[in-house]
Amino acid sequence: MSNLIQETQTTCETENGYGAIELVLKPKTKDLGGFSVRRLLPTVQRKMVGPWIFFDHMGPAHFSAGTGINVRPHPHIGIATVTYLFQGEMLHRDSLGSEQVISPGDINLMVAGKGIVHSERERPEVTAQDHTLHALQLWLALPVHSEETEPAFYHYPEKDVPALNLNGVRIRVMMGSAYGVTSPVKTFAKTLYVEAMLEEGQTLTLPDADERAIYIADGSIKAKDTTLMAYSMAVVTNETGVQIEALEASRIAIIGGEAMDKRFIDWNFVSSRKERIEQAKTDWKAGQFPPVPGDDEFIPYPD
Repeated sequence: MSNLIQETQTTCETENGYGAIELVLKPKTKDLGGFSVRRLLPTVQRKMVGPWIFFDHMGPAHFSAGTGINVRPHPHIGIATVTYLFQGEMLHRDSLGSEQVISPGDINLMVAGKGIVHSERERPEVTAQDHTLHALQLWLALPVHSEETEPAFYHYPEKDVPALNLNGVRIRVMMGSAYGVTSPVKTFAKTLYVEAMLEEGQTLTLPDADERAIYIADGSIKAKDTTLMAYSMAVVTNETGVQIEALEASRIAIIGGEAMDKRFIDWNFVSSRKERIEQAKTDWKAGQFPPVPGDDEFIPYPD
């Protein structure tokens, strides 16, 4: 999805953590006309967690018949986008010719590499009635040696994403390895992405990673001496054995992986080199990116 908030890097409200919690980020929320987007990464206080450079929580957005999400074709370089829906449906189309309906529980991985264009809309049969869309939008910075890789598209249906029950806690290992299982979703660096559903009073030990963070999509949890409310993100140290406890029914995302070198970001472009971003901006303005077959619209560069 396009970076729908004009400012790429925001200033989140933060709190210093205690013990295993380094930092607590509270999102900057932007009303985009009928729905809200909460941005946690990147911020002035924290640019990345492992390879994760962008983290938005959209909705839940409730649309009346005749309205909905309609994101026109736009470009990306240097990243892989990860789309995950809690509720609703989205139609992905890209310049490779891919056309894929994304449903809740699926993982959509689009590798931008040296350059890709895509749109995200809703099918007419969806927008013809009242409906809800609720999703996480994440971007992975590609390692330097993979930044200019050939663009690619991968779709993993819900049934292919490993799920397990750990002492009553429902877990899905979305990317990477955790709790003795490994996701089939392609990675380019050591990457961690886990979803967990906890009932009140349940506990969970976090998987290890060089860098990691917990996002509370719903509910509230306690991590050591820190209480984390819905829509907050806690950056966690690499201390082993860190345990969290649900204070109520909660849905969380755990992200992380290996530390990455500095990245520059401008709109939908990410690179380790400023000059590469400038080239991408020039190319998009000049119409040099490949088109999305059958979709002639586009989002201009936001000057």
